[in-house]
Amino acid sequence: MPRYAIPLLTVEANLKRAVRRHLRELGFVTRDGELVHDELTKDDIRRLYRVNRRENLKASRRIRDAADDLIEHFADGKEVRPSEIRPLLERIDGGTWQSDLFAFATLWWSVPTSEGYGRRLRFLVWDENNGKLLGLLALGDPVFNLRARDEYIGWSGIDRKKRLSCAMNAYVLGALPPYNMILGGKLVACLLRSTEVSEHFRKKYSNKRTIIAERKERRELALITTTSSLGRSSVYNRVRVNGDEYLRAIGSTSGFGHFHIPDGIFARMREYLIRRGHKYANANAYGQGANWRMRVIREALTSLGMSPQLVRHGIAREVYACETAENSCAFLRGEAKRLAGSKLKPAEEIAAAAIGRWLVPRAERDPSFQTWTRDDTLWAMGLRRGARPRGTDCIADEA
Repeated sequence: MPRYAIPLLTVEANLKRAVRRHLRELGFVTRDGELVHDELTKDDIRRLYRVNRRENLKASRRIRDAADDLIEHFADGKEVRPSEIRPLLERIDGGTWQSDLFAFATLWWSVPTSEGYGRRLRFLVWDENNGKLLGLLALGDPVFNLRARDEYIGWSGIDRKKRLSCAMNAYVLGALPPYNMILGGKLVACLLRSTEVSEHFRKKYSNKRTIIAERKERRELALITTTSSLGRSSVYNRVRVNGDEYLRAIGSTSGFGHFHIPDGIFARMREYLIRRGHKYANANAYGQGANWRMRVIREALTSLGMSPQLVRHGIAREVYACETAENSCAFLRGEAKRLAGSKLKPAEEIAAAAIGRWLVPRAERDPSFQTWTRDDTLWAMGLRRGARPRGTDCIADEA
């Protein structure tokens, strides 16, 4: 059948039905053009993400086919010695086996992770003691509008446009099994403020021409934000060692987003806008506007005669900030020309403090991580069939 053999009115009617049916299946009801739901538990939010997670698994066939080889980089519990953990950050590039491993490891999270956009720094966090994968860390360009961050910094619109390039957002951040069972996620979170992360940022992005400002800039990494996945975070809260606060809760998001619009429906929305000749359909290059996916969804909903407020799902996420210097906020406001009073430390020093603060005490209180196996990990990721192994009640919450 020719590509556009189906009349546009039929496409519109089918797409509207698909959106309404999907939202009902997620448990949402529409009231006055807005989504309404009961108070959601973390398990409820996980269920909302299941459609996206299933789509991610289907789209990752090449990675799934390599699961038996890639899983060998994960640890069995008996291979982990908490007091001897030695984290090593490895920055990775696309098209490598490390990139495949990163993509495979993200399938662990119950909330599907994005690929980031614009600038990206991706790291595998290894445990040098046993050569196994401890966790993941990935930084990408921050969203342009984030009220909690902007109010925390004290940004004006002009200052934000000038210095947003000195901030990044951790869009993947956490520990993998069995390290997550001994609070390894807190260790990975602390590594945001490592000397190594800032050095990689400086080498890759300092004195490079920006797309938006269209000039070369000497950029320093002043602030990293991240958000919880399932409402209030149990991992990012109280990330403090020896009185040194690595992550600070600075507010919450307003409950807008597009996680509840899965890739399949989004693709149909984009195709619909293409047929209508809308400029947003292909305006997905960096610098062409904030959050292309959100703009496409809003415009499609409006064109369909549906409320654009359906992008407001109402699930607020906590926002956290990691400052790299004592004057990070003053620098971002333009009140200081250089970062001063560095808070950066080598990863080895950060790890030693975090391991003593969290990992060893947790392992001593609850040694059950020692029975975890790589097969348990594959089963929890949805890549093994059969009876549920003992101890695989849920998978990770943080993204």
